[in-house]
Amino acid sequence: VQQQETECGDGTNLALMFAGELLTRTLDLMKTMGWRHKTDILEGYHLASTKLLDELLADSSSGGCVVGTLKHPASSPEALKELQEKVLKPVLGSKQYGTEDVLSDLVGQACQIVLKEGSMLQPESIRTVKILGGSVSQSACVQGFVAQRGVETTKTHCEKAKIAVYASGVEASATEAKGTVLMKTADDLKNYNRTEEAKMEEIIQGIAESGVQVIVTGGTISDMALHFIEKYGLMALKLSSKWELRRLCQATSATALVRLGAPTPEEMGCATVTQKSVGGRTVTVFENDVDGSSKIATLVLRASTSSVLNDLERAVEDGVHAVQMACKDGRVVYGGGACEMECAVKLDQLADQ
Repeated sequence: VQQQETECGDGTNLALMFAGELLTRTLDLMKTMGWRHKTDILEGYHLASTKLLDELLADSSSGGCVVGTLKHPASSPEALKELQEKVLKPVLGSKQYGTEDVLSDLVGQACQIVLKEGSMLQPESIRTVKILGGSVSQSACVQGFVAQRGVETTKTHCEKAKIAVYASGVEASATEAKGTVLMKTADDLKNYNRTEEAKMEEIIQGIAESGVQVIVTGGTISDMALHFIEKYGLMALKLSSKWELRRLCQATSATALVRLGAPTPEEMGCATVTQKSVGGRTVTVFENDVDGSSKIATLVLRASTSSVLNDLERAVEDGVHAVQMACKDGRVVYGGGACEMECAVKLDQLADQ
């Protein structure tokens, strides 16, 4: 069941029930034939499997159950539309009846963003963000990354900005060993703080002079660092999750740095960064231009309750995995258990022979 979930993302109930029924029938056969005939039982299952894969799941013109083959969805708009009609809408309609038209359009848009012709769809390249409030029709697809928090600075929009991503915090580094500093006068205290301020300003100035306009960090931003970030007109955002940081790097083609300093041009990312308010919640959108450079798409799901949002998220995940399997194997069979019943009848006839 876990392998079925990993490979296909759906159909786990069928896999569990089918495997359980096979074991039950095997037990009945062993009671009738005796355990010494276990090799014959396995050989029978092997013959049925060969018949199923080689003949029954072949084209309908040769007596199989396959009624058509889908083209790769990135090959043409018609192929994507056919995929939505034959794969996405049935899968999404079985999970969230009534919303399959909206959800299939959203998943289709996301596939257009991340899919290249001849390539396999990676489910992790399409992520979902759940925002409470509104209706399903207000859901949207974003070419890029959406962070569920606002920026730390007063600047809230930057067009085609260069982005520096730091895995550590933007703050003065702590010493490895603890020490005691004895200050006898007020001048000693002023000079001590002035040295720390000068070092931090030098770091932020170097980042600004390298062309960076947006700083994203996986740690904390000290008040002193935030002061100089505002001084040089930069944007700053904190992401507490390392997975979110990794997805952002994937979306913007940036490299997460462990050192605090000016990044090289190869380590910078690029995106249009905007802070928005959606359903009373502040989010930050990293949106790529429509040039095929984005490696990630985000579906912003809207609904009135948390339970509906969770159901929508599960439905979208199943739809994405269905597209992945369609890219891997485009054969189409009739649904509603028709193909399974036809295979069962044919295998029963084979057994009687």
